[in-house]
Amino acid sequence: MTVWYKNRPAVVWVIDQAAPQPPWVRQAFAAHYLCWLDGHLRILMAGLSPDAAANLKVGAVGSLGGGFAGYGMYVLGYPGDVLDVTNHRVVSAKQFARQYRAVPPDGDRDKD
Repeated sequence: MTVWYKNRPAVVWVIDQAAPQPPWVRQAFAAHYLCWLDGHLRILMAGLSPDAAANLKVGAVGSLGGGFAGYGMYVLGYPGDVLDVTNHRVVSAKQFARQYRAVPPDGDRDKD
């Protein structure tokens, strides 16, 4: 689903094992960037955005042979949390309600 975060579009997914998954989530599970562990979701943020500049910004650096090296690459999300793949964040439902806005059907973000 697309929402507005800081006046920019963001692609998000509400973490839930039983809910339908958009194609990018299914691809991330297939590539093992997302993995269910004991009722929570382990997320390899560096894998969700292979852009080198973004990875350096969040502290994940690539090795010469490929792959990722560094600390803090995995983030845990729990059912009901929201994964913001655009901004590399996992936020609670409460934070999501405060910080994000739904995209209006006509796409005009200035109207409320």
